[in-house]
Amino acid sequence: MSLTGEYHHRWLGRPVSTYWWLEKPSYLAFILRESSCMFVAWFVAYLLLLIRSVLSSEESYQQFLVWSATPAVVLVNAVTFAFMLYHAITFFDAAPRAMVVRIGRKRVPARLVLAGHYAAWLAVSLLVGWLLMRRSQG
Repeated sequence: MSLTGEYHHRWLGRPVSTYWWLEKPSYLAFILRESSCMFVAWFVAYLLLLIRSVLSSEESYQQFLVWSATPAVVLVNAVTFAFMLYHAITFFDAAPRAMVVRIGRKRVPARLVLAGHYAAWLAVSLLVGWLLMRRSQG
């Protein structure tokens, strides 16, 4: 850096390609993980639109269902579902490294922490599925 405090972009080092994330599979996985947040945001927006239409009126809800059945929305929701799964799986994969669980002085093995997360996910999914099925039958 010069004495006058001026900045020049070449002082930072070698240039990096715009497509650096395509160089290694781990970089691509990182970018996909970060990009999945956009789909999580879409899911939240979609869910809020659904809640608003249900609370508004029967006609509003029916219009929402018609809009939701359009090919573009179905495609976006299918891609969103895939990214939501990827987001959840990569989150659970990182959990054993991000949190250290101890029982007494012994550290719980990472596989057990991971298994606990997947068991909780399965339990909540089964509970929600059971509640929805019970609701639709009666």
